[in-house]
Amino acid sequence: MGAVTTAVIAIAGVILGWITIEIACKPCLDKGREAMDRNLNPDYDPDDDIPSATIRAPLNPNATDPDSVSTPASSAVKSV
Repeated sequence: MGAVTTAVIAIAGVILGWITIEIACKPCLDKGREAMDRNLNPDYDPDDDIPSATIRAPLNPNATDPDSVSTPASSAVKSV
């Protein structure tokens, strides 16, 4: 009878531990499960998630045109 009691207590401990982890890590586990569901879905296309407007956006929107940048008339040359 002692072995059965020990087994029941061990199983109850594992179940309570599992529930605790599920509750504590719910946001992280939900995101991971959603990612796995997306990757295992044969109809999922990752290109559908990206709006078409961002594909045409420049890689460096704050870059200045190199032709319009004025360079100083004399520049120091460093040599080693």
